[in-house]
Amino acid sequence: MAPRIGVVTFPGTLDDQDAVRAIRLGGGEPVQLWHASADLKGVDAVILPGGFSYGDYLRAGAIAALSPVMTSVRAAAGKGLPVLGICNGFQVLCEARLLPGTLMRNEQQRFKCSVQELVVESIDTVWTCDFAPRQAIRIPAKHGEGNYVADAATLAAIEANNQVVFRYLHNPNGSEHDIAGVTNETGNVVGLMPHPEHAVEGLTGGSTDGLGFLSSVRRFLSVQV
Repeated sequence: MAPRIGVVTFPGTLDDQDAVRAIRLGGGEPVQLWHASADLKGVDAVILPGGFSYGDYLRAGAIAALSPVMTSVRAAAGKGLPVLGICNGFQVLCEARLLPGTLMRNEQQRFKCSVQELVVESIDTVWTCDFAPRQAIRIPAKHGEGNYVADAATLAAIEANNQVVFRYLHNPNGSEHDIAGVTNETGNVVGLMPHPEHAVEGLTGGSTDGLGFLSSVRRFLSVQV
């Protein structure tokens, strides 16, 4: 049976339908979720897609992190629900304290749009277990606030705990330690700035490496009792 993967839409979300399409191409059943509803509709996993939730007012992702749906996501993630935050979704997860660190303005103070080469640093997560260790993947990125920062103690802890999931081969935004994505301590919540949902068809994206995220979560869910 295809896993049911929820896609949350916030005011200002713009990549939700791309995520829905990617889920279908990756063998899942997309379920659309609304920011103002706490009902997760019994999904097997959740994706927080990219965009500009609430216009990035206050801080990117800060207002969305307080929405009713995130109350449910936070509780479900604590019980092991797989959650993937992409770009703005990554910012939301950090603001919701489901992931360590935060995302700031790019070092150059400019919006960056390019295909990024990433190194998979950890396959010990729900969303990366189908990759190979140190695998190089190509994923599009488009962001103005993708500069990952954390204090020295947090950086030391996530490095020691194998919580850095992706690194940029060529850092586009000034992120500490070239970090492109991180996970929580249990490996079920992952956030990254690049967009795997834009790398699922060779015709349009030039790469299908994004399908590895979906094959990973399918693999994980298939062995759950």
